Amino acid sequence: MSTNDPDLVAFRRDLHRHPEPAWCEFYTTARVVDALERVGVDALYVGTDALDADLRFGVPADDEVAAWSERALDAGADPDVIERLDRGPTGAVAVLERGPGPTVALRVDIDALPITESTAETHAPAVGGFRSRNEGYMHACGHDAHATLGLGVLNAVKASDFTGTFKLFVQPAEEVIGGGKAMARGGHLDDVDYLFAVHVGLDHPTGEVVAGVDEFLAVEQFEATFTGRSAHAGAKPEDGRNAVQAMAGAVQALCGLPRHSGGATRVNVGTVDAGSATNVVAERAVIRGELRGETTQLKDHLVERARDAMTGAAETYGCEVAVKTLGEAPSATSDVALVDIVEAVSGADPDVTRPMRRGGLGGSEDATYLMAHVQERGGAATYVCVGTDHPGGHHTPTFDVEEASIPVGVRVLAESVLRTAEELP
Repeated sequence: MSTNDPDLVAFRRDLHRHPEPAWCEFYTTARVVDALERVGVDALYVGTDALDADLRFGVPADDEVAAWSERALDAGADPDVIERLDRGPTGAVAVLERGPGPTVALRVDIDALPITESTAETHAPAVGGFRSRNEGYMHACGHDAHATLGLGVLNAVKASDFTGTFKLFVQPAEEVIGGGKAMARGGHLDDVDYLFAVHVGLDHPTGEVVAGVDEFLAVEQFEATFTGRSAHAGAKPEDGRNAVQAMAGAVQALCGLPRHSGGATRVNVGTVDAGSATNVVAERAVIRGELRGETTQLKDHLVERARDAMTGAAETYGCEVAVKTLGEAPSATSDVALVDIVEAVSGADPDVTRPMRRGGLGGSEDATYLMAHVQERGGAATYVCVGTDHPGGHHTPTFDVEEASIPVGVRVLAESVLRTAEELP
C-alpha cells in the first residue's frame, strides 16, 4: 500500500459508508485494526488497552453503545475485534519499533456526526455509491480521511529507513470533546517526543498545507440541572419553586457575563429542556452549553463565573442547581521546531501549491490534550492542516473530501516524521 495506492481511497470510502458517533466507532475501529494488522505493526493496543476509560466524556447509554456494536457486526466488522472491544471504549494505538531514536507520533480521530447526508446528484458520495448507510449520521468533518491518512503514514514510515519508534493514535469521540483526555492519559503518550495531529479542509483548498495551526479555544461543555418543587400553577402557585424561572435567569446571566481584557471568550447556551405541562410549576429544567477562552486560564475564569451565575439564579428562585462537565479541552500552540519541518516538507512537495506556516482554527479540538501532554514533558507538537476542496462546509450534509488530497497528506506527514527523527534531538 503506497501513498498513491487506490486502496487508500477504497478504505476511506468504506469508512465513509459506515459513520459512527462518539464512543460507538466499532466498525471503524475494527476496520482500522484489520488494516494495521495486515500492514504489520510491532504492538497494537485496542479499546481499554489504548486509553484510560475512566477519563472519557460524552459516553452514550449502554443500550445505544450495544446497538452500534451489533450494527458493526451486521456491517461485516471482524467479530474478534468487536469481542476485544467488549462494547467498551473504541480506538487504538499502533506501534512501530525501528531501533534507537526518538518516539514520533501521529494522532487521528475517527468519529462522525449526527447529520443526514445529502442525496443530491452533485454529491460525490451519493453518486459514487459510498454515501452513509447509517441514516442520520455522516462523516461531515473528514474523520474518515483522517483515519486513512494515519494508515497511509504508518505504512510509509514502515517502508522507509526511519529509525526510532513511531506511534499512531486512533482517537474516538473528538466531536463531543470526549476522547482526547482519555487517550492522552492512557500511558502510551508518556514517552512521545514529537507529536503530529492532522485535520483536512478547514476552508483550505486542495494544494494548501498549514504547518502549524494555532488559535485553539479552550472549551468546557456543561449540563446544568435546576431542581425546584412542583405545584398546581392555578390553585397553589405559591407552593412551587419554578425551575424554569431559575433556568431563564441563568440563561440571561450566562449570556451577560462580562468579557475579559486578557483575550477572547465565548459563551453559548445551546439547548434547554424544561417543564411537563402548562398548569404545573416546573420542578426540573436543564440547560446545555459551552464556555470557551483564548487560553485555558481564560476558560477557567469563565467557568468559575458561569457556575457562580447559575448558582445565583437558582438561589434567587428557591431552587438548586447541579452542574456537570460534558467535555473539555485546553488551548494549545504548535511548536516552532515541527512547524519548520512541515513547512519545508510542504514547500518541496510538487502537489502542494501553497505551503502556509501558520493558520488559525478559531474553534476547539481535543487533540490539544495530547499536544499539551507531550509539551509538558519537554516534547514538541504541531497540528497540521491538509487542505482539501469540500463543496459543503464542515458539519453540513454536503461535506466531502477531495480524494486527491489524501496522497498529499500522507507524503507530507510521513516525510515530516522522517525528518523529525533525523534532524531533531
